[in-house]
Amino acid sequence: MNTAQAQLGAVLAAGGPELSRLLHRTEERLAEVAEGHGAELAEHATGTLAAGGKRLRPVLVFLCAAGVGDDRRVAAAVAVELLHMATLVHDDVLDRSELRRGRPTVFADGGRLAATATGDLLFSRAFAELVTTGSHEAVRALSAASSALARGELMQRADAWSEDVTPERYLERCRHKTASLFEASCRLGALFGGRAELSDPLGGFGERVGLAFQMLDDVLDVSGPTERIGKPRGADLLDGTVTLPLILARRMDHELRELDLRATVVDPARAAAVCDRIRATGALDEARRRALTHVAEAKDSLADLDIPNDRRRALDLVAAGVVERYA
Repeated sequence: MNTAQAQLGAVLAAGGPELSRLLHRTEERLAEVAEGHGAELAEHATGTLAAGGKRLRPVLVFLCAAGVGDDRRVAAAVAVELLHMATLVHDDVLDRSELRRGRPTVFADGGRLAATATGDLLFSRAFAELVTTGSHEAVRALSAASSALARGELMQRADAWSEDVTPERYLERCRHKTASLFEASCRLGALFGGRAELSDPLGGFGERVGLAFQMLDDVLDVSGPTERIGKPRGADLLDGTVTLPLILARRMDHELRELDLRATVVDPARAAAVCDRIRATGALDEARRRALTHVAEAKDSLADLDIPNDRRRALDLVAAGVVERYA
């Protein structure tokens, strides 16, 4: 059993049979959505959803709910996963990525138009699913996350190749581009679990976990190896994305401060060499330390919440799993 499977197994055990049942229903509905809009889109959408991962955002929806209203909880879980997958497909178009999770992207298999259409389908179906709940508040929460995702992407494009990105700017970008959907997942869980008063504190937990998730993902992009991360090492360098390890390393290494990132665009070997230089500065350890601070804050925020102990333990395991994934 690999690390990801072990993490998910521990969370499922803590969440009990109900969590497994709800995730199974989510998978069934995701397959129905992917297959329901023509053969060509079905092929690409099904492949995208099959690449899957741990369904972390649906898990957060279910763990933050209190065990009532199956249909609405499943609809919310499906919606957040569809929106997440839509952003990945569109990111691959913007980055011209050939691999994701070790598999060819829709962009690689079908080209820009097919990938754009697939992402659009997944995006539109996310909101179509959520509308079935009849909750305007839920739609507002997911819409806010969607808008934040777009702002984060625009920030990332504006920062491409820049020598002037600060850690604070980077953190704001992560909050929009990644943490916003983690936050929305927890808010939707609180809402459909009949505990709207927990929406803010659980949303704060999700945001902290999402920040750590992105920060550690950026560490892994530098540390590799390719077979583990499912894409070329230094992929961020190759498309000009300035992440925290590079920001911190530039403060410690004069040659990295003078580096023109555009020189790595068509040279994976040079990108890997830059990764080695970043690693040599100790910047990865500092980036990990900052990420772990967010994980610790997320765990601490659960202590005083009025939630069942089994759910608290499962949420704690989700936060711990983010760390283990990158250990």
